[in-house]
This record gives sequence, structure tokens and C-alpha cells, in this order.
Amino acid sequence: MKILYFTKYTRKGASSRLRSFQYFPFLESQGNQVTVKPLFDDAYLESLYQGKKDSIGSLKGYFKRFFLLFTVFRYDRVVIEKELFPYIPAVFERVLALFGVNYVVDYDDAIFHNYDRHPNPVIRFVLKNKIDVVMQKSGTVIAGNSYLAERAQNAGAKNVVIIPTVIDTNRYQIKEFTDSKPFVIGWIGSPSTFKYLKPLQPVFKKLAQDHAIALHIVGATESLGLPSIEKHIPWSEETEVASILTFDVGIMPLNDTPWEKGKCSYKLIQYMGCGIPVIASPVGMNVEVVKEDVNGFLATNEAEWLNSFLHYLSNAEQQHLHGKNNSIFVEYHFSLKSAQHNYFKAIAN
Repeated sequence: MKILYFTKYTRKGASSRLRSFQYFPFLESQGNQVTVKPLFDDAYLESLYQGKKDSIGSLKGYFKRFFLLFTVFRYDRVVIEKELFPYIPAVFERVLALFGVNYVVDYDDAIFHNYDRHPNPVIRFVLKNKIDVVMQKSGTVIAGNSYLAERAQNAGAKNVVIIPTVIDTNRYQIKEFTDSKPFVIGWIGSPSTFKYLKPLQPVFKKLAQDHAIALHIVGATESLGLPSIEKHIPWSEETEVASILTFDVGIMPLNDTPWEKGKCSYKLIQYMGCGIPVIASPVGMNVEVVKEDVNGFLATNEAEWLNSFLHYLSNAEQQHLHGKNNSIFVEYHFSLKSAQHNYFKAIAN
């Protein structure tokens, strides 16, 4: 089978890497030919992470993709990451369906809220139902969690399959805990998700007054104003596991809004893949991933976050047990090997 992927980014983009690129070796091992055509290149992504707008790069990507649409009939299957053209009505997806292209579309974020909850009333009016149309016209919707799947079902999608975001556990190592200080609280993300960490600044400050702690921030350079405990670590695919292995607990704070309900708990799954206990906001898929007092804790407010940290600081045995439970849990439910056959089935049908 010849498969054409219209991803949003290159392998450097987390969503594209995890929802598409990491499956390519398995798909090819089954005799398939995979061709991938990202919308945006590495230079565009670098500008995005730096908070800059690359209008020329964006326009170039749109033009290139437009002409690539004329090649879709050379392939047996077309897989689209989220949408063909952001902020343009679903005209091209409608045309593909009209010409009998039974495309697959994949979601790991609630991008429909980019449109139906956009602050600009014109965008909201014109594009509020765009993603519903993309889903409805597809042959299959692959959703990263139940919130996304429910949207697809309500949109009238013909076939909806839930496949969570997973990790290749062969790349991960299990942390060996020691009694060394300081106790490391870790977070991994990007400049755009750093905002979720900011509300915990008072908690970190209070903890640091009475305990030897460090805060490792991977993938973002903005400061929380706590220079005595902050350590900023650049992200790369090659070093991310080594960075996580420095953590004693991994955290995933979130705001409780419709957008966050579409997230697929990837940070938690990464921490768990290293056998590290977790603390997270009880939002969206986090409540499915975190089993209270089995592999971590859910925290809603500052007091609950503080108590969760103190629990691990004073109970190393339970910290290690939760970490061990996590490594087993991920292997069975959120590993690449546990998902790849179902993924291939969803693509092939």
C-alpha cells in the first residue's frame, strides 16, 4: 500500500513526530511505502518556538501543499494531520471526498476550538464548523482521546478510532532512584505551554523555603523568578529521555478549559516511561492516566500541589513504588508496540 502523509510539521514538531513519524518504520516493515509531505519546514518551526511569525514560510508551505494535492491519486491512502490548510475553510477536504479520496484524519488536540472559540467573531462565524466538516468527510478519524472522539462522532464521522499518543519504550530507560539531594521536580514542554507552569510559582517558592529542591524546566527558557532552584535544559529528541531521568517527580499542570480537554497527556506518559511518579491537574485525559495514590496524584489548587510534593519528599518508598507502577502501566497501555497494530488497522480500513 502506498501511503501519503500530509503532516503539519517535520519530525521536529512533537505532534507530527508522535502521531505520524514514529509509526513509519512499522508501516514500512509491513510492506507499505510511506511518503510524507509536511506543511511547514524546520525553519518555520524554529521561528514559531521563538515567538516569531514566518509569513513567507507559511505562504510557501500553503502553495507547495496546494500543488501536492494533484498527486493524491497516485496513493492508496491519504493521511491528514488535523487539516490541510489552517484558517482556510474545508474546501479542499470536500473536494478530496467528492473525488472519492477516502482520507484518514488524525487529532491529538482540540483544534476545533481554535475556530469555534476564536476571539475574532468573523473567524468564529466562518470557520466554527470547519473541523466538523473535515471529520464528517473523512473515511476514518483517529482521535487521541475520548473528548476528541466525541466531537468526531457528533460531527457525523463515518468511523472513529481512539488511539492515544504513545512513546517508543525502547528509547526510554527506567530511573534508578537514590537518596541524593536536591529533590528534583521536573517539567518538559515548549515555550507555548510554559504558561501552565506559572501558577505553581508560589508553591515552588514555599517548598524551597524548607526543603532542598530543584526545578528542571526542559524546552522553555522563560523564568519563574526562582533563580536559586531553576535549571533550564534545552530540548532535543536525542537528549529528552536523559533530561527526564534527572527528575524525581514529573508534573503536568493545566488550565481547566475546553482546549485542555483535548490534550493527550503526553508529558505524563513520557515521565511514566522513565518510571517516575507524577502529579497533574485533573483535566481531560489526565484523570484517565493518573491513578490516585497508585502511580501519582491529581492536584487542583496550590494546597493540593504542595501536599502532593510533600508526600513524595517524605515518603521515598511510595515515590519509588509509584514510579515502578508507571513503567508497567505505560508498557501495556501507552507504548508504540501496544498501539502500532491498531494504528495500521485504522489506516488500512
